[in-house]
Amino acid sequence: MAALATAGWLTQKRIMAKLHFHYSTMNAGKSTLLLQAAHNYNERGMETYLMIAAFDDRAGKGRIGSRIGLAREADVFGTHSDLFQMIEARRAKGEVACIFVDEAQFMTTEQVWQLARVVDDLDVPVMAYGLRVDFRGELFPGSAALLALADVMREVRTICHCGRKATMVIRQDAEGRALLDGAQVQIGGNETYVSLCRRHWRQKVGR
Repeated sequence: MAALATAGWLTQKRIMAKLHFHYSTMNAGKSTLLLQAAHNYNERGMETYLMIAAFDDRAGKGRIGSRIGLAREADVFGTHSDLFQMIEARRAKGEVACIFVDEAQFMTTEQVWQLARVVDDLDVPVMAYGLRVDFRGELFPGSAALLALADVMREVRTICHCGRKATMVIRQDAEGRALLDGAQVQIGGNETYVSLCRRHWRQKVGR
């Protein structure tokens, strides 16, 4: 009887293991949702493994931080990191119920495939949180791969100053003028990025 119950639990675990992509524009509370979800696992006695892209050190190196003051330690990955190997190494130290990845837009396409392998081959769910598009209105490579490969996608919503849903973001200079060129990756907060609806984004960038 116990063997049947265990088999049923394992089958359920395999069915439940999915690659999730929670996406939005800037300042929608993605990191807050990640930290809350990880806390919910831990509160029930389940271990989690948190990861964050090396590009973002606003909360300190190796820390996931939110605008409301929540923060947790996390392992850092760079563009050449093998996320599958990192997760396997963590699991060798103890069971992991869920993987959480912040700033997922900075992943490479290959790293997204590595997360897919974690779900498919290790039967561990992965929750990735990141931006969908950059200040030019173009998909980040990691986000494009996640949109193609994720089993579950959820939009984390925030609003434009007009009250409409914000789906775009501008990068602005010190005078508040929208920048049209520059590197795709530039870390910044409210002083650098403003989330807007498509209509007001078009007005700002002249499209």
